[in-house]
Order: sequence, then C-alpha cells, then structure tokens
Amino acid sequence: MHTPVAATLTYVYAATPPAPVLDDLLPTLDGVAGSPVGLLLPPGEESGPVAFVISEVPRADWAEDVLRDRFEDLRWLEDTARAHHRVVEALAVRTTVLPLRMATLYEDHAGALRALHEEAQELATRLARLSSRTEYGVKVYVRPAAAPDPPAASAAAAEPAPVSPGKAYLRARRAQHDIREDHYRQAQLAAERIAAVGREYGAARVSHAPQSGPLAESAVGENVLNDAFLVPDGEADAFRAAVHRAGEDLPGIRVEVTGPWAPYSFAASLPDPSSQP
Repeated sequence: MHTPVAATLTYVYAATPPAPVLDDLLPTLDGVAGSPVGLLLPPGEESGPVAFVISEVPRADWAEDVLRDRFEDLRWLEDTARAHHRVVEALAVRTTVLPLRMATLYEDHAGALRALHEEAQELATRLARLSSRTEYGVKVYVRPAAAPDPPAASAAAAEPAPVSPGKAYLRARRAQHDIREDHYRQAQLAAERIAAVGREYGAARVSHAPQSGPLAESAVGENVLNDAFLVPDGEADAFRAAVHRAGEDLPGIRVEVTGPWAPYSFAASLPDPSSQP
C-alpha cells in the first residue's frame, strides 16, 4: 500500500534542555517563513535531557530539489538566515542552546526524533559544556599605514642636494612599508595577549579565518584576527575589559569585541538528515 507523502517537513533550529521557560517563549516566536515554533520531545520523556526546537514548513518550498535553487536567491537566503538566527538568539537569552545549521530538515517528526535519540548523549554533553557560558567575538585590525608627511621647509633647506621625485617616492614607500610592518608586529603582540586573556578566564577558543574581500573592507584597517571565545558568564565583563586593554598601548591596531552571541562557533554538527532512515 502506498504511503502518502506528508505536506510538510520538520525544520530544526537547535537543541536545548526542556525547561518551563520555553512554554512562554516559543509561542511568541516566528520561525522561518513565518512558521510557528514548537518543542519536539520523545513521547513520554518530557523531562528528558534534550529537545529539538522546530517548525513545520511546506514540503513544496523546502524539498531538496527546491532548496538548490532557493540557495541561489540572496534575498530569500538573507530572510531565512535572519529568521533562523532570531529563534536561536531568543532561546540563548533564556536557556542553554546548541544551534544547528540553517535548513536542518527531516521528513517528519519521526525522522527528527530518531536523530534526537541517536545523538542524545552527545547533545547533552555539549549542552552541559555550554551551560552558563556565552560566545564573544574578538577581532584585531591592522590600521592603514598612511604615507609620511612631506618634510618641513627648514628640513628641506638643509638637504645637501635636491632629491629627485623618484627617489622621494621610494623613500616614502619604504617608510610606509616600515610603518605597516610595525603595525603587524603590534597585531601579533595583541593576539598573544588576547590568547592569554582567554586562558586566564577559562574561555574556550575557536579561530576563524580573517574577514577579507570587498564586504569586509573597513576604515579601521585589515582584519588579521577573527576569534570566538566561549566565556563563563560570571567572567564576561572582566574578559571584555581585559581584551580591550590588550590593545590600548598599540596604536597601530584596533581591537573589537562583539557579543554576547549564541554559541554558533561551538555548536555540534548532526549527521546529514538525508542519510537518516
């Protein structure tokens, strides 16, 4: 007998410990494509250690063949990413959350529950590590090396002989190169200090590739360090202050601290849902 295909798929935003606070929060959230957000728990295990936060989404809009084209639509991609992140960030304010990648989809509740059952111990372990900790981003920028000012009139008069435009240009470029190299040395020192701050406050660390390209261009300079730290909540203010101090005496660089964020950099990766039976 042919089994009819369900009209919806199960979209999973995150794993989280079941908690009474979610009863009031989840009904207030709008998920991807404006879908309601709910909690998925194994039957009879309402007090279990891990649950999925989910939405039901139309199969016609989220099937694998449709998504291949959807991911080429930048407007759709941005709207979906924002909706996904809004749900995760709202959860992170109230409870411990383990974000899953955008468009984590299962055929139905049964498929999602199988994945939850198979990964329950690993998810619970990761959630325990994230408990009472929050992610912060730390970036270091190398400031642009401005060309040196032209010599003052008195200095120019003291020159024993006129300097050709070509030689003056080469001197200026050499001085600019030396300044930039000094800024890079300052950035390395800042990175070493920031790593020491992370160790001092017991923060886990993930290093991301520095941001580059036209979208990353900044008036503050070139991004040379782009790290994430998972910081104990009780140490957050002291951590941020210490990171800022790491660059205070280094005029060639700028240190930026962002957050608090949901712990995307420290999230687990579930098996590909398409491989689930």
